[in-house]
Amino acid sequence: MTIPSAEGFLPAASCLPCTAEEERAAVEALTRDAEANVKDGDLRYLVSQSWWTTWQSYVGLLSYGENDTDIPLQPTSRPGEIDNRKLVSEENSSGSEEQELQRTLREGEDYTLVPQEVWRKLYDWYKGGPAISRKVICEDPTSRRYIVDVYPLHLTLIDERDSSVRTIKLSRKAKVHELYRLVCSILAVEQSKIRLWDYYQKTKNKELANQSETLEEAQLTMGQEILLEVSVDYTWSSDLATRCTNNDFALVPLEPSTSSFSIAGGPNISNGYSSRIGSSLPQDNHFNPLLRDTEDGYSSFSNGTKDEIHGLTGLHNLGNTCFMNSAIQSLVHTPPLVEYFLKDYTQEINTENPLGLQGELAVAFAELLRKLWSAGRTSVPPRAFKSKLSRFAPQFSGYNQHDSQELLAFLLDGLHEDLNRVKKKPYIEVKDADDRPDEEFAEECWNDHKARNDSIIVDKFQGQYKSTLVCPECNKISVTFDPFMYLSLPLPSTVTRMMTVTVFSGTGEFLPMPYTVTVQKNGVCRDLFKALSDACCLNDSETLLLAEVYDYRIYRYFSPSELLHSIKDCDQLVAYKLPVGHEKLLRVEILHRKVDRFTSEPQFNITRKLIGSPLVTCIPIDSTRKVDIYAAVSAVLAPFVRAKVHPSGDSMLNGSGPSLDGIVLTDNGASCEKGFSTSNVDEAITDAELLPFKLYLSDDKGHVRNPIDEDSNHVLGSTMRLLMDWSVREHEIYNLKYMEDLPDVFKPGFMSKKTRQEAVNLFSCLDAFLKDEPLGPDDMWYCPSCKEHRQASKKLDLWRLPEILVVHLKRFSYSRYMKNKLDTFVNFPIHHLDMSKYAKHTSRGDQPPIYELYSVINHYGGLGGGHYSAYAKLVEEDNWYHFDDSHVSSVNEEETRTSAAYLLFYRRLDGNSCAMSEDVPVDTDMVDSPEA
Repeated sequence: MTIPSAEGFLPAASCLPCTAEEERAAVEALTRDAEANVKDGDLRYLVSQSWWTTWQSYVGLLSYGENDTDIPLQPTSRPGEIDNRKLVSEENSSGSEEQELQRTLREGEDYTLVPQEVWRKLYDWYKGGPAISRKVICEDPTSRRYIVDVYPLHLTLIDERDSSVRTIKLSRKAKVHELYRLVCSILAVEQSKIRLWDYYQKTKNKELANQSETLEEAQLTMGQEILLEVSVDYTWSSDLATRCTNNDFALVPLEPSTSSFSIAGGPNISNGYSSRIGSSLPQDNHFNPLLRDTEDGYSSFSNGTKDEIHGLTGLHNLGNTCFMNSAIQSLVHTPPLVEYFLKDYTQEINTENPLGLQGELAVAFAELLRKLWSAGRTSVPPRAFKSKLSRFAPQFSGYNQHDSQELLAFLLDGLHEDLNRVKKKPYIEVKDADDRPDEEFAEECWNDHKARNDSIIVDKFQGQYKSTLVCPECNKISVTFDPFMYLSLPLPSTVTRMMTVTVFSGTGEFLPMPYTVTVQKNGVCRDLFKALSDACCLNDSETLLLAEVYDYRIYRYFSPSELLHSIKDCDQLVAYKLPVGHEKLLRVEILHRKVDRFTSEPQFNITRKLIGSPLVTCIPIDSTRKVDIYAAVSAVLAPFVRAKVHPSGDSMLNGSGPSLDGIVLTDNGASCEKGFSTSNVDEAITDAELLPFKLYLSDDKGHVRNPIDEDSNHVLGSTMRLLMDWSVREHEIYNLKYMEDLPDVFKPGFMSKKTRQEAVNLFSCLDAFLKDEPLGPDDMWYCPSCKEHRQASKKLDLWRLPEILVVHLKRFSYSRYMKNKLDTFVNFPIHHLDMSKYAKHTSRGDQPPIYELYSVINHYGGLGGGHYSAYAKLVEEDNWYHFDDSHVSSVNEEETRTSAAYLLFYRRLDGNSCAMSEDVPVDTDMVDSPEA
């Protein structure tokens, strides 16, 4: 059967069912063609992620794994009809031209996007639905960056004539003139007779007069209202209203202020288009604190409920913008930033920095900060700020949920570049330490960094850490000192993995025992060897041979330098305890085969079936007689002898060598016979029927069965492979259950419950962050000595700590096909966070680096529909408040410590602050933790 062409489609009635391989090839070809020729206005269709995953598994496109490893899924049956019903809102009107989506959907978790041609093909094959299409829009024509407008802008149109309400859906990238055209089409009115107003919060904020700007640039947000005004005899109702009142605050002025300054002391930027911000700045940069800002329909002289408390203003949620609101509230309650932006900061605006935003982001942030710190508690819509942010960071445009930490990182970096005091960055060559003292080299690196980066953000938020790399081959050491803006601390369970390995005795001393140990995810097998050695109390004369068992045979052995990433959670690992120096002996592998005594020899390859786990032992290279082999196997089988077996005189073995006659089992199943010396074994071999088991020479897959020679058995290589027959007689003597059902390396269900229950300490997160660990396989280091990429070990140390310490708790873990959130409670100090143990260098004399918490960003729920909020402390008041979008409430200090904490904000206390805080209760359990 030929693969369907990507150029056209056969009628559904004429299509024969395709194979999984044909479906896969057709979809891949159509997708490649669509992505290569994407253009503005193309359609993409939403497909339920659960259905898409089933289809991918069916056609062999999907692999899945834990711990960042891929495990091929078993082929599944053909999926049923496409079912997109869970994506559509229950309130969706039947027969609607465009399906209304649930508001909390996330790409890759709830849905996937496929080209129109792929959707048609999938629908021909499977039917179902409903069909949900969205347009492709060009985000940046210069770089040809396209995005899919999954959530179009919903606007509420209010007709001033009869107060009727309609919902309009348009792309946020649509022009204002398209909005006018759509309104005229719906209401059958002439465009010359209508005006549209930004009617946010039932207030005429501004007329939508610039028809060439996009709706996003016009600061129209999801679900907001616009007002339709229709002229009567070329007279507008707003003109009449303006003439009929003397109230200056009745309407916001229709034209922008003619002043060269906004309330933040910076320039007014019309619609976010200004590219020459410096042209409007007077030479003296005079600052007028009495100018009021009317943007967003909000005045500093708000006529809402007022009191003397400042900084308790909420932020409107503009549509999934809680991630942005929480980050803003934490920053605007950072004392150094409040002090900085409430003063005249305009002299430090850098309009020449190509890496910056020409000052626009700093001005927008400053204006918003001033609104939030004005008197009163009237919540503020951050529309202007979001508009500026979206222009310079398209990833935050639209109304999807985003990561608050990612926004915070961008915002701090953007503010730094906008306020960088260095106008022309000098070229500085990267230098090596050249065995100089750390203090000297670190100071040089910091000065070089400050020569190119000097702003309020660097002054307050940036620290310096020391990074040490060591080559595992030549021991070359590389030291660098780099700046940091925040600390991203892994939770201990995200940097380690639990691994279960079954340990066998290669000398017949004990029964197999599974051990579960914890190792670094990015580690090597040497780390696993060490953890297992400690767990099973290995002595100096013993070592471990690690192997993977697959299909009842040894699939591979692991070397100490092999990456743990190569071991999957569903693998079954065994470790054989052998004497040190076993490499010089002949390794003996023993496979087990279930056999019927009455099966004729020609039927061997038909009836064979491997069972149990392979056993491994060793014998001297020159001791390959049949009696030597049987003696060694008899010794390693000793722990499996059933307790009811009594010594008998018909054994083939006697004398001082290992034999069934000499085996005595202890309470724990261990044999008192040790070693495998066969020097005194009687060479006399009795009748074959009296042998305790049957052995044959075989290959690594157990496909060959050759008889063992009486005198000498030559093998190629360093491994002899044996096949042991298991009939009723062997089962009566030995207990095979100890060799069956090997545990998997990891059981995900057990771990997921554990991570929810366990609690960790902030200091344990710091220890995990600063722990010496090998680099990942995708992050190899080029060793200048070896001239090759090596998996070097990396060690981080905190060298210079900033005044404002931001701590990011990495709760979200990502692998190629799986995302997970850890709800582990992290116990962190509110007062007296002593970083003395971690600070390798201080620049403030003898004052210890003591920090106090002043803000927390929380994340509630899962990855798909989570919510962000912030706790912030008014430092002068010494009171805590909860900022949940527009809702602000007082909270107790202890309520800020929850399992939802995602970002922690600490401020460093100086000597006076430390003295003042002597009466503050100290978290003694946290203070003592670093010394543990």
